[in-house]
Amino acid sequence: MDYNYYNSDLDAAMGGLFIILILASLVLGLIAYIISALIYFMTSKTNGFGDVAYIAWIPIINVYSLFLLTADGDNRETIRATALKNTLIYAGLFIVSFVPVIGLLASLGMVGFTLYFTYRLFYRWCGETGKAVLYTILMVITGGLFFAIYGLMRMNRPFVA
Repeated sequence: MDYNYYNSDLDAAMGGLFIILILASLVLGLIAYIISALIYFMTSKTNGFGDVAYIAWIPIINVYSLFLLTADGDNRETIRATALKNTLIYAGLFIVSFVPVIGLLASLGMVGFTLYFTYRLFYRWCGETGKAVLYTILMVITGGLFFAIYGLMRMNRPFVA
């Protein structure tokens, strides 16, 4: 008797499942991108940065919107310079993240950098340190879902802090 250990039906099913998972991930990623871009765009327009709000829709460069919304300064030039500096630091960490060994540290730095500025955005929306920390933790626990919900609720209101 000749035994065939190759099961083409199982391989086809696993391949189909893999393709479905990839497509579902792409669709969810696109939805998350559109929601975050909408939040950054509307928040920028509401808080006086309407001239550069369109940057929120440009992939990769839209991180500037986060840094612009969270930058401190006495005037617009200082705020924009701070946001640009933070964007360049983030870009440097992104480039270094492709280098073996040290890239892991750069990736962790990017995560910390993003979490800190997300905290600052929550703080600007709610005006309380404790709430901003709680909201950042909830955002991490829910995988960004809390940011999407809270951001959609607050994007048309001026900053409190």
